[in-house]
Amino acid sequence: MTADLPVRPPGPPATDAPPPARRPPTRLLAPLRETGKLFALALSVTRSVFRRPFQVREFVEQFWFIASVTILPAALVSIPFGAVIALQVGSLTQQLGAQSFTGGASVLAVIQQASPLIVALLISGAGGSAICADLGSRKIREELDAMEVMGVSPVQRLVVPRVLATMGVAVLLNGLVSVVGTLGGYFFNVIMQHGTPGAYLASFSALAQLPDLYISEVKALIFGFIAGIVAAHRGLNPRGGPKGVGDAVNQSVVITFMLLFFVNMILTAIYLQIVPAKGS
Repeated sequence: MTADLPVRPPGPPATDAPPPARRPPTRLLAPLRETGKLFALALSVTRSVFRRPFQVREFVEQFWFIASVTILPAALVSIPFGAVIALQVGSLTQQLGAQSFTGGASVLAVIQQASPLIVALLISGAGGSAICADLGSRKIREELDAMEVMGVSPVQRLVVPRVLATMGVAVLLNGLVSVVGTLGGYFFNVIMQHGTPGAYLASFSALAQLPDLYISEVKALIFGFIAGIVAAHRGLNPRGGPKGVGDAVNQSVVITFMLLFFVNMILTAIYLQIVPAKGS
């Protein structure tokens, strides 16, 4: 008689292969993926700027549209902004017994910090949202796909003129906001706080220097580039039809605001390390 062999219970065949590796959650990688797409679009736009043909008509139309919707709000916002800075700095210098430096401190705050941020926020809220909505509507209507089929690059045809327009408007508006904000600060300091006009102007000439204006224009140029790139990126990647286009517009404004303050901190830190203070 033969011995009874043990019966193996039914089940999947035994293998020596290791268990499959667990994939990382998709939600955790989504921000990194979107960040990579944003940088890729920025690089593609930078390359396409130097390619021909350049869309001059599209650039002029977008430049005029962005300027028309941001000039008046920028001028109106810069007046109370300069007034608040002048009043706050004037109150602080009075407590410290250094009222003669009110003009220089308030004007530097307006030119270096307030003016580029005001311009970039207005361009992002008015012009950037319009850019995002326009590109998003073209995307859901499959116009961009049709352009690619015909061999036309949507980035070179549509995105590059819009980004250059936001940069150009930002640089020009920055000068306007700086002048209006400075005049508003001067008026409120002299009229409301009974400051001396001569001391206001003398402190400005004693503390300010030409690189302060340079860094202000550089900030405006970079902030305009960021606003245009973020708006174009969200407009080219909407989700969920028309509702997705509306969500993309909101997301582009919020993302731009966050990036602006972060980049402003970095640029200010670099500037203060490279350019010495006047008189030091």
